[in-house]
Amino acid sequence: MISAQEAAKIYHTNYVRNARAVGILWQILTTVFAVITMVVFVQPYWIGDSIETPQSGYFGLFHYCVGNPVSGELICQGKMYDFDSIASDAFKTAMFFVGSSMLLVLTSIGCFSLFFFKNTGTVYKICAWIQLAASATMSCGCMIYPDGWDSPEVKRMCGERTDSYTLGNCTIRWAFVLAMFSIVDALILSFLAFTLGYRQDALLPESG
Repeated sequence: MISAQEAAKIYHTNYVRNARAVGILWQILTTVFAVITMVVFVQPYWIGDSIETPQSGYFGLFHYCVGNPVSGELICQGKMYDFDSIASDAFKTAMFFVGSSMLLVLTSIGCFSLFFFKNTGTVYKICAWIQLAASATMSCGCMIYPDGWDSPEVKRMCGERTDSYTLGNCTIRWAFVLAMFSIVDALILSFLAFTLGYRQDALLPESG
């Protein structure tokens, strides 16, 4: 039989190994989350046409395309750096919050380098707060975006029944769904980072 000291050492070794494995998984998932937020930010498929819409097209945070009523050809407008070309003030505000969420997630990835210089538990907690903020800003973007559905450009595509938070004949597209999914993803990642941070604090000093 092994002694209590040896048993404690084995337990501690397994504890550290498992914590590191979960930490690596958290870093991978954070990187995936960063890719998701970038896709959500640049893709123009937040809302789009349906078989009942008078014209074809789709809208994103800043870029949108609406079909010509005569030729049916899509006419695209909206640039990230030209606020006057964005269809609605609500879209501009949503773009700011979603862009802020993307920058926060990228910042949390940049904080990975702190693992070489700072206490591991502290770095996890810093990243957790950043990811929590990313979730909050993405939530704001998703809640504000539908307020811009009353813009003339959206009504031209979706019909006159369209109004703020009422989509008329149009449908929600995959980028909007992915943005809402990313909110939950960020919350899970921040909770996991907090857990890892506090568990790291509980490790014995020799594990550092």
